Amino acid sequence: MTDSTKTITADSEVMMHFSIRLADGSAVDSSKVDNKPAKFVMGDGSLTPNFERCLLGLTEGQSETFTLAPEDAFGLPNPDNVHHLELSKFSADVPAEVGTIITFAQPDGSELPGVIREVIADSVTVDFNHPLAGQILTFEVDVLEVLG
Repeated sequence: MTDSTKTITADSEVMMHFSIRLADGSAVDSSKVDNKPAKFVMGDGSLTPNFERCLLGLTEGQSETFTLAPEDAFGLPNPDNVHHLELSKFSADVPAEVGTIITFAQPDGSELPGVIREVIADSVTVDFNHPLAGQILTFEVDVLEVLG
């Protein structure tokens, strides 16, 4: 009898459920909320290299939990990614409210989300770091299927 369980390799296509938790245990994201598993190809750039290393060798049906330091997950916040914009650049349609995530168009046509951190007089501080930068994250994964 042969074991037909597939193992995740460097070029596997994987279907899995995942949950991401902060150090305090609060949930950031989970594919289980809508019961829509994530599908991705190892090495396609959609996951960080360190996250992919944690998945290598896992098999179909396996569940695993691992914790990544900020530099292994979404990186450390970069002060160069915090910008001060004039309040006049905002409007009633796009108000400058602390905590709001606003998407800014880039010269190349792509979009970059930023979080408004502070509004003082005519200056709005916008943080373009990934919202999870600087966070220790715990990932819980349930490997449903290894497709290749």
